[in-house]
Amino acid sequence: MNHPEIVLATQDLNVEQLCEHEWLVTNGLGGYASGTLLGIPTRRYHGLLVANLVAPKGRHVLISRYDEEIMWDDQTALLGGAELASDDSALKQGRWLKSFHFQNNTARWLFQCGELLIEKSIVMPHNQNTVCVRYQLLNDNTVKLRLRPYLAFRRQDAPLINTVDQFTVNISGEKYEVSLKDSSLILRMALRGTHLFVAHTLAVTDQILRQERNQGYNYIESNTSPGYFEIELRANEPALLIASAHGWDAIDMDMFTVFEAEERRLAVIKSSVKEADEFSSRLIAAADQFLILPGSRLEERVIAEAQGHELKTVIAGYHWFGDWGRDTMISLEGLMLCTRRFREARATLHTFAQYLNQGLLPNLFPEGERLGLYHTVDATLWYFHAIHRYVRASHDLTIITDLMPALQSIIDYHIKGTLFGIHMDPKDALIAEGEEGYQLTWMDAKVGDWVVTPRRGKPVEIQALWYNALCLMAEWNRDSTEVAGKYSALAQRAAKSFNARFWNPQTGTLLDVIDDHGKDDASMRPNQIFAISLDHPILQREYWQPVLKNVQEQLLTPFGLRTLSRDSKNYVPNYQGDLRSRDAAYHQGTVWPWLIGHFIDAWLKVTPDKSIARQMLSAFPQHLSTAGIGSISEIFDAEIPHLPRGCIAQAWSVAEVLRAWQLTDVTLPDTRVGID
Repeated sequence: MNHPEIVLATQDLNVEQLCEHEWLVTNGLGGYASGTLLGIPTRRYHGLLVANLVAPKGRHVLISRYDEEIMWDDQTALLGGAELASDDSALKQGRWLKSFHFQNNTARWLFQCGELLIEKSIVMPHNQNTVCVRYQLLNDNTVKLRLRPYLAFRRQDAPLINTVDQFTVNISGEKYEVSLKDSSLILRMALRGTHLFVAHTLAVTDQILRQERNQGYNYIESNTSPGYFEIELRANEPALLIASAHGWDAIDMDMFTVFEAEERRLAVIKSSVKEADEFSSRLIAAADQFLILPGSRLEERVIAEAQGHELKTVIAGYHWFGDWGRDTMISLEGLMLCTRRFREARATLHTFAQYLNQGLLPNLFPEGERLGLYHTVDATLWYFHAIHRYVRASHDLTIITDLMPALQSIIDYHIKGTLFGIHMDPKDALIAEGEEGYQLTWMDAKVGDWVVTPRRGKPVEIQALWYNALCLMAEWNRDSTEVAGKYSALAQRAAKSFNARFWNPQTGTLLDVIDDHGKDDASMRPNQIFAISLDHPILQREYWQPVLKNVQEQLLTPFGLRTLSRDSKNYVPNYQGDLRSRDAAYHQGTVWPWLIGHFIDAWLKVTPDKSIARQMLSAFPQHLSTAGIGSISEIFDAEIPHLPRGCIAQAWSVAEVLRAWQLTDVTLPDTRVGID
């Protein structure tokens, strides 16, 4: 099985489209290289080398951009640069770009300058904060290539630089070590090929980042270049630029082989997945980008290895998300089980068990930090779902034994009460939650002190997850009649209370939240679908069809489910504007692709027609050639044309679409992950 190449005929795209189409290459540590097809940065997160470091901790933009010029026969072509307030010539460089190709975590551009054909390829060695850029002249000719790197040396989430920095370059043969006063960051560069380096500092103080401007942030940045490389590029003699945050021993090898090594690595992954078609093959490659060994948590890796485990986690989305408990547990099946990466799945489940705090999994780890934040009510309950799906796919029952003390502790804490007001109400055995100033469900938008969708009380999906967890605990403890009976009795109480309280006969839907300071919320939201979709559905079967019908009619779009029905006074059709405007829309209509997986789970329980369910995914293959090339965006506008928004590559979007795609494969009736 091959991972098919995505090819874009870029000459068919205008300047705006070339800026909106973005590429992403990752390194398995949470670091990456990313930019636009046009070759200009438009986000603070763009960079040729964004390294996830142990010291200083977190992801740092080392090389924010680099200008590329081809010189031949008294002509010059600018292939990559920046949009400047004083000079917009870089916006015209797209005329040289003939096509863009993405395959196996490698980005490749083909430029045509007159009769010249030049190919540029970018890859990152796996588990290294290193990037390799290869240039090949495809004609029998000789040209001069000038590369001028501009450096940022800032954490990716830090304010933009508005000063001119003075970098020091130490040169030893063909090795170039760059440092900055009062910074512990060091960049090492090497160039394979006939070249020279010209130490010539050049500062640009008016670089425009248009995506930052569109979102209401500061958007002017200063970048400094300590010099440039001039390379004689000849046919059949490729040149290679290597940039790294590691020592020289990590990059003194033959880096030309890295491109083939990355292809072989992905070939091993894809070889274990049978019967994959073109779309699922691409999603398997996309899934790989989110599975990481946390690059900034070295000390924890040592502890995990001492305990016989591997430290693994999931990046929730590129470019700005880190590892989130909720996203990891929801994504685990699609990213790891559907791709048969059972070792990574087991490692991830063990990793998060190490971070339990008073019965809660961490909501997220802040950038560069080892201590998690725990303001979540659902991440811990999704943990049970992820473990169950792992056991069913891998048949590894030992993990239940390993994790049972932790799982029992989780249930106990939820019964007696834990952080953020999370507790089981003894009157109805349902989970209540809520603390002023916090947003504890997945609908977690907050701007300053404004919690957009607080959903305090007893949210519908939390009850579904709680019931599912109790049923699983009863199954996993079946050898002890007393223990299993305790969990089963609690589950039955919760289900009886749920069906009496959440069913809304006037609308044929479920309430979204009950008991919020004595009030109920009947907003039409997608959260009710989990009452059907989970392995142990809490909702009585006679209510499945009307709930599914109403969700389909009011919330289903080609890219997932809306987060609020159109007839709500709080409905927002488009996700745009400044941060406050965007967060006001985030869960108030905006479409989330990850929800389509659970909608299809519910659909197949009510209407077991895979062909119709497959049609619900038909918009996604084309989407892989827009926004983040080769991946699936975080969100989409609620209204046509459903423009992609948010992160260009989101873990649970890829995971749930891949899982649903496999689920709806009519040629695999009995062997799919995710079906009882």
